[in-house]
Order: sequence, then C-alpha cells, then structure tokens
Amino acid sequence: MRYLYVSIFLFLALAVSLFGQEDTALGLHSDGGPWKFYPAKEEKDTLHKVLLIGDSVMNGYHQTVIDSLKGKANVDYWLTPVHLNSDHLFTDLAKVVSFRNYDVIHFNIGLHGWPKGRIADEDYVPLLEKYVQTIRDNSEKSHLIWGSTTPVTEKEEPELNKEINPVIIERNRLAGGVMDKYRVQVNDLYGLMKDKLYLARLDRFHWESDGYELMAKQCATFILKELDRNNESNPIKF
Repeated sequence: MRYLYVSIFLFLALAVSLFGQEDTALGLHSDGGPWKFYPAKEEKDTLHKVLLIGDSVMNGYHQTVIDSLKGKANVDYWLTPVHLNSDHLFTDLAKVVSFRNYDVIHFNIGLHGWPKGRIADEDYVPLLEKYVQTIRDNSEKSHLIWGSTTPVTEKEEPELNKEINPVIIERNRLAGGVMDKYRVQVNDLYGLMKDKLYLARLDRFHWESDGYELMAKQCATFILKELDRNNESNPIKF
C-alpha cells in the first residue's frame, strides 16, 4: 500500500505541474496546499471509507468535512487542478478511485475548465460521461455524489462575473443531465452560494471561511446520508 501511495503521488505531481503555472496566472491556485493525493491521517478498519475529489474550493472545505465525519469514516482527498480535457486525467482518476474500496466518492471537476480553448462545447458532455464511467468502472460499489461548481464573482465586487460565470452555469446545467443519466446524487453547491456572494473572497474563485463552513456542512450531510444507506445494506461488523 505504501508503494502504491508513493507511485500515485509522484505520477499526479508530474501531471499537474505541466499546466499549474498557467492556472496560477489565471488566479486558479490550490489556496492552501500542494496539488496531490492526501490519504487519511488516521485509519481505522471499522470505519467507512470516503474520497473527496476537487480543486481549491474543495481544499477550503475538506478539513471541516473530515472533522464532521470523525469516528464514522476514513477520508482521503485528491486536491487537483485537472479539467476534463487534461492529459492523463482518466488514468489518474482510475488510480485514485481504486486506491481503496470507497463507500462514498464526492467529486467535483469544473472550475479549471472554463478558459477558452480548454474544452470544446461539444466535448463537455462526452468527457464528463467518460469521467463518471471511469469512476464506475474502477470503484463499482461506491455511492457517488457530484458537487456543482461554485459561482465566480467579479474581482473586488460581490457580483457574479459577467464573463466566466455564464460558462459555469451552463456547464453545471449540462452536468446535471449527466448525473441524472448515471443516477449520481447532486450536491448543488452553486445553488447554496449564489445568493451568498458576501462570503466570497472577491478574487473571483475563492471564499471566506464562513462560506467554506456552509459548503462543508452541506457536503457532510450528503455523505452521511449515503453512508446511512450503505449501513442498511452492508452493516459494519465490529
């Protein structure tokens, strides 16, 4: 297991370094930690296994989610700037979701895909379907939850960004159709935050701690519901 973790870490670190500099120039950064896969700090065999996948917004709420699930689940997370058209995305994804037999996988991929030329409009749905199917193929028993991409604000103004946010809205809409097709639970983080722009950090993409607390609470609620369903069909034996 240790060798597998080291291999995953080195592979993912190499992959994200190829375009990390460009993302930083756009204001898209990890907002608190290096892009990589983080296994749970403490593991107990009697607990459920949960995986969080996301970008810097996930990085803002992941620790509160982990704290909320303490005593109930071991939580790994993959902090990543990849978008649906990134090189090696699907091989990376397969490695991460098969790292353990996860009970729940909560994932988001969207914020880094908006720059023009990264993902053609006609490719978005097929690529997202491939993404979901890759998770299904490599983690067959996992309950899946998709977190919608959060709003993008104007810089220094608590208003929706006129250039980027319409792209986010449309891709969230298309993604909702994909999740319905694959019967994936939808955690509408966009809907949660769209009327709470006063909690935005106003660097366009990130949020103040109170905003991340709201997201974490909603994420944890969705995850706990899925764990309860899993308990009913596969009770843990102590």
